[in-house]
Amino acid sequence: MAIGRNTPDEGEDALSDRAQVLLKALIENYIRDGQPVGSRTLSRDSGLNLSSATIRNVMADLEALGFVASPHTSAGRIPTPKGYRFFVDTLLKLQPPESGAVEQIERRLVKDAASGRSLVQTASQMLSNVTHMAGVVTVPNPSYVALTQIEFIALSDRRALAIMVMNDREVQNRIVHLDRQYSAEELRRAATYLNEAFAGRTLAEVRSRLVAQLEDAQQHMNRLMLDAIQMAQKVFEPPDSPNVECVIAGETNLLDFAELSNVGSLRRVFDAFNEKHAILRLLDGCLHGEGIQIFIGQESGYRILDDISVVAAPYRVDNRVIGVLGIIGPTRMAYERVIPIVDVTAKLLGSALNSRK
Repeated sequence: MAIGRNTPDEGEDALSDRAQVLLKALIENYIRDGQPVGSRTLSRDSGLNLSSATIRNVMADLEALGFVASPHTSAGRIPTPKGYRFFVDTLLKLQPPESGAVEQIERRLVKDAASGRSLVQTASQMLSNVTHMAGVVTVPNPSYVALTQIEFIALSDRRALAIMVMNDREVQNRIVHLDRQYSAEELRRAATYLNEAFAGRTLAEVRSRLVAQLEDAQQHMNRLMLDAIQMAQKVFEPPDSPNVECVIAGETNLLDFAELSNVGSLRRVFDAFNEKHAILRLLDGCLHGEGIQIFIGQESGYRILDDISVVAAPYRVDNRVIGVLGIIGPTRMAYERVIPIVDVTAKLLGSALNSRK
């Protein structure tokens, strides 16, 4: 699998082999136990025949370079985002995902593909179940989603409920605000016209054709067609930024991580989930990236995500990227296990979506 890597920061090239071994041992210990790591533990786990004084000197150098930090309550050290980044890019050895977990994900996706249930929701939930963190999957890019059928139900206050069947199986509901109150018969006729004119078209094609037809509507179309197209334009108009939607599952799993259990950290994490804007923009950027994308702490560029990491991968249909899925968790996550499970789930979701065509 391809992993998107950062350009090395100043100081990374200067790390000696001994410093790299000690940094790797420190990060692996901290990921496993969540406690600052002292020189005695490093002496035992690194496999190096070094004195405690030598290890402390190396740790001081790593701290000066920004790879580790010393919590004020402990003599041990913990990794910084820069340390995690060097670990992921240079020192990490990926572990094949457990066969049972892969089979479980594949079985659920195949079952739900056959039953017509939302594969996006399933993939998000399965990622959360397997990793015990939060799973996130973006809704497929509108250029992939095709309209099968649309119906309208009249609501009060010049509103209507649009019920759309996409790709023969997926059902989406959307409330649209109209310029006037439409009767049930007007909505029925509008739906009939739209189904005849646009069924089988992708949402991108529908939008494009609506724009072209509206420009010609005043001169060449009757009232029914004009009403239908004006109504459809409100249904299919591009959403406000961000331009992707996502499904998140397992947010409460993050309560199990000590570093996220304080009120301030949890508030930032759950604000991110509730608002979704930072996560959506981050994943939207992954649509144009290559391979696995990993954002550690402040690398995301969004302060609200400073305490967490995101591991994401694009999923494809007909070899075209149509969405992104991933894991959201603390920076202290088992990257060697999370990265492969994200990669294989992206492949399995793409395969399940292809089977629906």
